[in-house]
Amino acid sequence: MSQPEMNGTQESAKSTAAINKKSKGFTDEERAAMKERAKEQKAEARANKNKAEGESDVLAKIAEMPEPERAMAKRLHAIIKASAPSLSPRLWYGMPAYAKDGNVVCFFQSAQKFKTRYATLGFSDKANLDEGAMWPTAFALTELTAADEARIGALVKKAVS
Repeated sequence: MSQPEMNGTQESAKSTAAINKKSKGFTDEERAAMKERAKEQKAEARANKNKAEGESDVLAKIAEMPEPERAMAKRLHAIIKASAPSLSPRLWYGMPAYAKDGNVVCFFQSAQKFKTRYATLGFSDKANLDEGAMWPTAFALTELTAADEARIGALVKKAVS
């Protein structure tokens, strides 16, 4: 072998050895943290996309309701969003619902859908409404007064606390 060929081989061997050594740029812990953060960012993007899709599904379902339930459901939607912006709108058994960390906290049940006398604002067992040994988890709605709206806002805030 000539001298230049030999130098090329030696350089190549040095490069291969350098590749096989661990990088001194980041520790294993730092690389693991970066991977975790990348996963979190992907999850956040999916959640934001799902939240937007969920809201459009809820608004479409509300638009299908007959009056006066449609107006009541629109108002409830606005109250819930204002009281607990962290909740994600979604459909739950075909009803407008609002979830925290993927778990439904509250929902609106149309009277017409189930052929009942009144619409219902319900809270799941994930809602933090516990008060002693007994507390309400559903409220009959025939109309919404200003006092009712204030009470609903307070209940939703408490439910997600």
